[in-house]
Amino acid sequence: MFQIRKGETTFGKVMTFSDLVYHNIVRSIRKTHGNALMSIALNLMQMIIFVLAFFFMFSTLGLRGAVLRGDFMVYIMTGIFLFMTHIKTVGTVAGSEGPASPMMKHAPMNTSISIAAAALTQLYIQMLSLFVIMFAYHVLVTPFEIQNVAGVMFMILLAWFTAVAVGLVFLAIKPWSPGLSSLLSTIYQRANMIASGKMFVANTLTPQLLNMFDWNLLFHCIDQSRGYAFVNYAPRNSSWEYALYVGLIFFMIGMMGKFYTRKHASTSWSARQ
Repeated sequence: MFQIRKGETTFGKVMTFSDLVYHNIVRSIRKTHGNALMSIALNLMQMIIFVLAFFFMFSTLGLRGAVLRGDFMVYIMTGIFLFMTHIKTVGTVAGSEGPASPMMKHAPMNTSISIAAAALTQLYIQMLSLFVIMFAYHVLVTPFEIQNVAGVMFMILLAWFTAVAVGLVFLAIKPWSPGLSSLLSTIYQRANMIASGKMFVANTLTPQLLNMFDWNLLFHCIDQSRGYAFVNYAPRNSSWEYALYVGLIFFMIGMMGKFYTRKHASTSWSARQ
């Protein structure tokens, strides 16, 4: 019941936090499958199926000539990788354990650790899947070249960060209205199947169509990533600064909501979640 808490240095706190996040990442990865490698392999297969499905769809409809000049698979993968990273992270962060979760009863576990572990789990899985698929395509199918690798990686990380920010907002709503939070998260993820712009480039859209998509953070990230990936494409109708600034706004709103919710946490909430 009674225990003496020893003073801990800032470095010690960081190491403790990192250790707890690491163990929660391992726990999150093993949720899908008891074998961690199988859990990663399932995500890898899902991404491969997405890529092949879009490849055959574009080939069947004869739309390959309408896209950017360059490697067609790179065009598809710049859309699919960012889409999967963003959508998976939104769902994982929004579904992470809140202040009323039984796990929060085990000190020093807290919601910040749960959120960080959920976000980093998806980043790790998606980046590993990306490298495996790109390496296999480069070695087994055909060598390809990306104009600015650092720029593409920055867009992937930006898509991940904006997903964390949006997921935090849904997570802050969840204890107060679980049904609304789940509904909004589902609508957002389903809307991004079209609104993410992974099937077309922004420069080809008319002003009327552009107004239907340019609200979306992921739309800007995907279009900008193609500008970095292809030497002959300069995105004019998208901006990574917009995605970054709006993502920071959502992140701050989500963090304020999380801290407010944690102060008013009730054990009865767990029965509604």
